[in-house]
Amino acid sequence: MKTSSLPTLFDLAGRAALLTGASGHLGSAFADALAEAGANVVCASRELDRAQASADRLATARGNCHFAVQLDQTDDVSLNAGFDAAVAAAGQIDILVNNGHAGDAHDLTDVNEAEFNQVLANATGYFLLARRLRDHVVARGASGSVVMIGSMYGVVGSYPDAYEDICPASPVSYHTLKGGIIHQTRHLAVYWARDNVRVNCLSPGPFPSQKAPARMVERLKKKSPMGRMGTPDELKGALLYLASDAGSYTTGQNLVVDGGWTAW
Repeated sequence: MKTSSLPTLFDLAGRAALLTGASGHLGSAFADALAEAGANVVCASRELDRAQASADRLATARGNCHFAVQLDQTDDVSLNAGFDAAVAAAGQIDILVNNGHAGDAHDLTDVNEAEFNQVLANATGYFLLARRLRDHVVARGASGSVVMIGSMYGVVGSYPDAYEDICPASPVSYHTLKGGIIHQTRHLAVYWARDNVRVNCLSPGPFPSQKAPARMVERLKKKSPMGRMGTPDELKGALLYLASDAGSYTTGQNLVVDGGWTAW
């Protein structure tokens, strides 16, 4: 049996990764992790200038190159054009990180059908992009890794008292979406294992951005065994494990990084 050192297992040199939502709060940390591990990173965003800005700031110390494409995973034409552009720019795609999210803030009291379905369209886009990756690597006789970005809110419900009198509740459409993505991961993993394509999900816990209401964040801290929120850099190691050869025997799994939130 072939053995490899730890640095080799986590090394992504020579591989290309397509990351959607690359300019976002967590997406920026994901992009850094992939670049620092040596991957050529294709940053995707619904706005090309934001994607380009993300690509321009990434590390190239490993001799890697980074690219930008416009891609909206909720639009079939944009999704396919973006994937094709990514392949054309990087020459190949070996890793897909489905992180992009077109959200809606309406909660269970006032969300309507169109708003709810808009959020669920993200799951359709995640699948279609994953299938493009699968078909692309199979045609090349290569292996591939898909990392879906889920959430602890795809595993557990939210605490109503964390939001009361401060802001709307965590959207029911978001919980529905993330729960579906976690199970989509399992389904694709068992079908594509024979194709040498691994499919896993990384589910962050509480990682609020600076836009989150401060009072709500303080309430959330009390719900966490660690008594604090996560910082985006604390997801980098988990992402690399799933994307790299370090996770070569891991597929169909949902890795929850939540400071113990779901262990209560």
